[in-house]
Amino acid sequence: MSDYDPPQTPLDVLHEDHEIVVVNKPARLLSVPGKGAHLADCLLSRVQEAFPTALLVHRLDRDTSGVMVFGLTPHAQRHLSKQFEERKVKKTYVARVAGRIGGKTGTVDLPLIVDWPNRPRQKVCHETGKEAVTDWRVLKAGDTESRVRLMPRTGRSHQLRVHMLSLGHPILGDPLYADGAALDHPRMMLHAEELRLSHPESGRGMSFRAKAPF
Repeated sequence: MSDYDPPQTPLDVLHEDHEIVVVNKPARLLSVPGKGAHLADCLLSRVQEAFPTALLVHRLDRDTSGVMVFGLTPHAQRHLSKQFEERKVKKTYVARVAGRIGGKTGTVDLPLIVDWPNRPRQKVCHETGKEAVTDWRVLKAGDTESRVRLMPRTGRSHQLRVHMLSLGHPILGDPLYADGAALDHPRMMLHAEELRLSHPESGRGMSFRAKAPF
């Protein structure tokens, strides 16, 4: 992480009201601060500059771009966090992966746990892993890569990245799980395209989208 050089782009606000703010996180920017002053710049601190009461609800990996929601009150943070914990938030991602995926749709149901000697990598482990389930749908399949929509039912660390690797189709540009030609990309080709949740005050269902930049 010593090569941390996040993009200095303006904050991309998708929605704001008195309870929540939704932003489009750029790739290569940490969601929360890392250890050390050189890792202090993150989406949370940038959001708090514009919205001082903003509180963290969930995270995206540093190399993943896309939609993130923050609570602007303690009530909103609790309400949103509970929706994530109870798997009521619907998350949709778009990814470009190596190779041609056979079939149109499928589900990966493989339990995951941290690979301790190789942290922060995660691994499949049927003995000690926690439940992890991802639905996938092919949007476009070519000879060397496929474009897929990923709909995680659970929210494990690196879930989409390890599940795609388990199918033999690592996400292009993934610094941890791709190698060879699949690694040779300007960024990791994973984007959180849509979040569907209930507003913490009104309870109304809301959907927030940001188009994939690749």
